[in-house]
Amino acid sequence: MGPGPGPRGLGYFLLPAGGALSLTGVITGNGTLISLSWIMWVLGILLVLWNRSRRPADPRELAAAAAAGDARAVRGLRTLALTARAEGRPDTAERLLRQAVKAGDVESMWELGRLVEQREGLAAAEPWFRKAAEGGHAVAKRLFRPGGALHPDGADPAP
Repeated sequence: MGPGPGPRGLGYFLLPAGGALSLTGVITGNGTLISLSWIMWVLGILLVLWNRSRRPADPRELAAAAAAGDARAVRGLRTLALTARAEGRPDTAERLLRQAVKAGDVESMWELGRLVEQREGLAAAEPWFRKAAEGGHAVAKRLFRPGGALHPDGADPAP
């Protein structure tokens, strides 16, 4: 199913940590630290190479898994959507977020609201922010408090 949470950033941690350990071992003359640093370096390099060799997630596979209730797949869709948005592909981001929203992902409701707000304004994004607030999204709820961006006059209190 492609990359997901796990030891993804661990390789990038182990490389400088191994360097610091090696330097400390050389300065103090401690051979054990130097030996440990080599182990950290080798593991770090292997993890970095392993992560680079993994195939990217297939959005179709993620969408099918998300529709079947796989929470990890839903997070994967959201991650792909946020990457697409950051890369300047808002249409792709919207399509992926809508798939995650179908699976009931509250965070994707919020992100879809943000995307729609960027394109069409706050009024167009209001339904997505409302769904996110109803789903328990803390920041979305703040928009509907008295004095919030979607409840400025105190009328029609929302969730």
